[in-house]
Amino acid sequence: MNPLKALNDHGQSVWLDFIQRKLLTGGELRRLVDEDGLKGVTSNPAIFEKAIADSDDYDDLIARMGGDGSAEPKAVYEAIATRDIQEAADVLRTVYDETDGRDGYVSLEVSPYLAHDTEATVAEARRLWNTVARDNLMIKVPGTPAGVPAIERLIGEGISVNVTLLFAREAYEQVAQAYIRGLARAAADGRDVARIASVASFFISRIDSLVDDTLMKRMETADDQEKERLRALMGQVAIANAKVTYKRYKEILQGEGWQALAGKGARPQRLLWASTSTKNPDYPDVLYVDELIGADTVNTIPPATLDAFRDHGKARQSLEEDVEGAAETMAALEVAGVSMKEVTDKLLDDGVRLFSEAFDKLLAAVEAECRKAADRGGDSS
Repeated sequence: MNPLKALNDHGQSVWLDFIQRKLLTGGELRRLVDEDGLKGVTSNPAIFEKAIADSDDYDDLIARMGGDGSAEPKAVYEAIATRDIQEAADVLRTVYDETDGRDGYVSLEVSPYLAHDTEATVAEARRLWNTVARDNLMIKVPGTPAGVPAIERLIGEGISVNVTLLFAREAYEQVAQAYIRGLARAAADGRDVARIASVASFFISRIDSLVDDTLMKRMETADDQEKERLRALMGQVAIANAKVTYKRYKEILQGEGWQALAGKGARPQRLLWASTSTKNPDYPDVLYVDELIGADTVNTIPPATLDAFRDHGKARQSLEEDVEGAAETMAALEVAGVSMKEVTDKLLDDGVRLFSEAFDKLLAAVEAECRKAADRGGDSS
C-alpha cells in the first residue's frame, strides 16, 4: 500500500504544506487527492513568495491589476492568493463532503504584521473569510498572546481557524481552551458547531534545530559524563514535546467542557504537526512523519518530504509509543540546564519575525513583478 494512504488507516490526515498555480492548473492537486489520499493544503507568505518570484504563473493577474503601476502590492497579492485558495478549496471540496467537514481544508494566513494586534487580526480574518467565501477555508492565526482572544472570537463567529506558530504545550493548552470557549459562544448564539473546524499547528523540526544547537554549545564546556547525557538528548526533544502535548490533547477531550460541546456535534481541534521536513541531514528524511503518527492528527508535509514518505515511509501507530519516555526526555532537558520555556519563547518570537520578513519579501516580489508588467505595457504602446 502507498505509505501516505496508510496514514489514513491510523487516523492521521495528510495535508500538503505548499501551493502554487501549476499545482492547480496542471491537475497535480487532484492527482495527490486521488492517488495519495491527500486531505488538505496549507499556505504561508514564504510559500506564496516563492511561487510568485520563481514562476510566470501569475503574470495575467499582475498585468491586469498592477500593469499601470497604481495597484498596492498587498491588494495584488491578495487577488493572487484568493484565486489560488478558492481553486484549491474547490478541488478539495470532494474531500470536505466525503469526510463531512473533517478534512478538505485550505489555509490562508492573516498578515504576520498583525501578530500582536487582536482587533486587527479579527478584522482581517473576517475580511479574508468573506472574500474567499468557501466553507472549507481555514484562516491561519498565530497562537501569540494577542492571537488567543482573536481565535476565541473568530470561532464564536463560525469562522474556522488554523492556529499557527505553536511550540509550547502550555501555549497549545491556551489555544485549546480558547477553541472550547469560542464553540460555547457559537452554540449560545445558535450556530451549528458541527460546521466549525480548527487545527492547532504544533511546530516540530524547529525545536530540534534550536535545542540541538543549545546542547552543542553546552557540550563545549561539559565533562565527558555530562557530554554523554547532553548527546543523548540530541534529536529527541521535538518528538517528545509532541507526544506529551498529544497526551494533554486527549486529556482535554475528557473534560466536562468539551464533552458538553461534543454532545452538540462539535469537532475536536486536532493537533497538526507543522515544520515536519528534516533540517538536520544526519537525521532520517521522514523522521517527523514516521514518529508522529496517531489518531485524530494532521501532518502538513512539504513536497520533498511527501515524496520521500511515499517512497520509504513506514506507517505505524508511533505517537503513543513510550509516552513516559517522552516525559522523561523533557524532564532531562530541564535537568541539563536547557529551559524549554526559553526555547519555545524564542521560537515564537523568531517565527513571527521570520513570517514578517517573508511577507516583506512577498510584497517586494509582487511590487517587482508589477513594475515589470508596467514596463512591458510601456514598451508595447
